[in-house]
Amino acid sequence: MRGSTKPFHFPSKDGWGNASLMESRSACVFGIDRSLTGKAWRWRGGNMDLSDSFGRGPAGLEDDIVTQLLLSRGVAREDLERHRNPSLRAFLPDPSAFRDMDAAAERLAQAVMTNETTTVYGDYDVDGATSAALLILLLRALGHQARYYIPDRLLEGYGPSGEALVKIAGEGSSLIVTVDCGAMAHEALDMAHEAGVDVIVVDHHKCSPVLPRATALVNPNRLDEDDLAASHGHLAAVGVAFLLAVATVRTLRKRGYFESRREPDLFALLDLVALGTVADVAALHGLNRALVAQGLKVMAKRDNIGMSALIDASRLGRAPTCSDLGFALGPRINAGGRVGESTLGVRLLTSTDVDEARDIAAQLSRLNDERRSIEQAVQEMAEAQIERQHNRAVIICAGEGWHPGVIGIVAGRIKEKTGKPALVIALGADDAGNGKGSGRSISGVDLGAAIIAAREAGLLQAGGGHAMACGLTIAPDKLDALSDWLDDRLAADVSLASANRHMLLDLALAPGGLVPSLIETLESAGPYGMGWPGPRVAVGPVRIVKADVVGADHLRLIVSGPDGGRFKAMAFRSAETDMGQALLHATHGRKLWLAGRAKIDDWGSRPAAELHLDDAAFCD
Repeated sequence: MRGSTKPFHFPSKDGWGNASLMESRSACVFGIDRSLTGKAWRWRGGNMDLSDSFGRGPAGLEDDIVTQLLLSRGVAREDLERHRNPSLRAFLPDPSAFRDMDAAAERLAQAVMTNETTTVYGDYDVDGATSAALLILLLRALGHQARYYIPDRLLEGYGPSGEALVKIAGEGSSLIVTVDCGAMAHEALDMAHEAGVDVIVVDHHKCSPVLPRATALVNPNRLDEDDLAASHGHLAAVGVAFLLAVATVRTLRKRGYFESRREPDLFALLDLVALGTVADVAALHGLNRALVAQGLKVMAKRDNIGMSALIDASRLGRAPTCSDLGFALGPRINAGGRVGESTLGVRLLTSTDVDEARDIAAQLSRLNDERRSIEQAVQEMAEAQIERQHNRAVIICAGEGWHPGVIGIVAGRIKEKTGKPALVIALGADDAGNGKGSGRSISGVDLGAAIIAAREAGLLQAGGGHAMACGLTIAPDKLDALSDWLDDRLAADVSLASANRHMLLDLALAPGGLVPSLIETLESAGPYGMGWPGPRVAVGPVRIVKADVVGADHLRLIVSGPDGGRFKAMAFRSAETDMGQALLHATHGRKLWLAGRAKIDDWGSRPAAELHLDDAAFCD
């Protein structure tokens, strides 16, 4: 953290740093009320008094940065130490706090002890694949070989079908465990019950007041959950599956199952939990943050043969970081379910053969490249429909021939581009000509609950999800009615969420203060993701030395400051945006403030700090 005489500014009440930066919570940082992306800049934590810990030298300063990051993300001062190094011991609840958990653990333990034929029924995305793999590896470690079933995205759609469950029962399974699906599968589970097979549902999606018939339904988002369990509604399905693993091992321990055998190492499964949690964009606070923090440590050991092959296929020359899970590893697993074979993810993550794992990982990488090409074509067609919906609360894009495997990704892109919830629908996706849709929401707007309500109102043939994402099936003639209905239900929420969309900053730096050691300090308050945002720093004032476009649509800047600091800044997928064009054609020598995530560029002979831009503003 060297290179500047005054590298850091905090939003504190004392007089440390540049007094002109100490605005109140309601004031704009540096007076920027409209940046190049049209946002006002504000401190994330408002006015936080850190004065009692200033002046303790470099180590104290590092502690203050981490303290600020934790406090501004909602951690109470008396709870700081628990969050500095999140551990499972500190955050893991008693699994018995969740409804039906004990019943599920008892039934799974019985299957293990009596060697019943068991099938794990997973979803085709990363959360489903990792959840299924976790239970398969758990049962394998317990001496029990489980089967698995992953539905085909295009032919069978989301969730368990009654036909599939009956078929599995007919093939000899007396117990089926559905993971990342099943919470709303009333008809399918009725058919399974009639076929005489027990079903345990392990899910995290929104539930209706009336639950489907199951031997046990474990889901923190059940409407009848107690406060402790409901507070874990942010768990991905793989996190719920891990809790079931803990409960099952505890049950078997009580039954004396381990008197003559070794207990499985549950910590060894945390790499799967980390991957599924991050890739499913689950909020990284509380237990999730502990699961991912510890899971990254397990992943670095590369003991899982399939995970190791996946890391190699992603061309990572170091231990994966949280962002790698979301942008490198996760998309490859997803590619199997989106445009390839749905079972590839589970096969890879449970493989015991190095050569097989390497071949599957390579196949997933090829499918991921194919997925990118398909996604780009659908995105271009979807974006052409945005302009005429500028007054809509929820953007709905629909088209014939769109690949259902990429619509969720495109919905996320539309959401980022418009700042509004987005639904992307592939029309004619089934024999009846219905549309299959996927949606992504913004913070403060519960899209999953709205879709469930729309289904109950007769606008959808099927639909469900959680606050930030959803899936649906709709008849083409219902599209306009759905759009009007969502306007009525969500317009106020979207308006409020949009009004609160500021560019939130954690600290400000002089250009010379952007150095690798600072970034290491910032990362120590991670892992970061949904619900635990990565620290955003403002750096300036700077002048642009060079600006050019690299790749398809990425803007690269070389900037320098009056203190001699010089660094690279990247604005991804931004060359054609208003901000990108303004920076490309900025008047020579005009001073700016830049805001974004500080990252380490390790491509050169020595690591260098760079800034990944979210926003920028001219100083004059």
